[in-house]
Amino acid sequence: MRRTAWLAAALFWSAFAVLEAMNHGWLAGTLALVFLVLPDLTFLVAVDDAPHMAKGQLPPRAVPYYNAMHRALIPLALLVAYAFGPFTWAPAFAALCGWLAHISYDRAFGYGLRTKEGYQRG
Repeated sequence: MRRTAWLAAALFWSAFAVLEAMNHGWLAGTLALVFLVLPDLTFLVAVDDAPHMAKGQLPPRAVPYYNAMHRALIPLALLVAYAFGPFTWAPAFAALCGWLAHISYDRAFGYGLRTKEGYQRG
């Protein structure tokens, strides 16, 4: 049931990102796409350690970055700040939608935060 809810959220945030791209142009679409991919680029922080890790293990050096980019509370807090703050720039909102879509897809497909050793949390 929880994974179904995450999938619904992922589809919602994806649709919202596409809507923002359609309404506000290529920059909003580009930022939404970049932030859809960006959280997984944290793997590159310790790419040189990857061959020495067990299957499914993220190098411990990359875990803080990975977990920071995969916590839904961060983009949600930024969305609230965006909604109530004086800052209004549609591409930033589209980027946050893309970021939330990424996190939601990960949770829907069973990927979550990592332990300090780099393994998926149970």
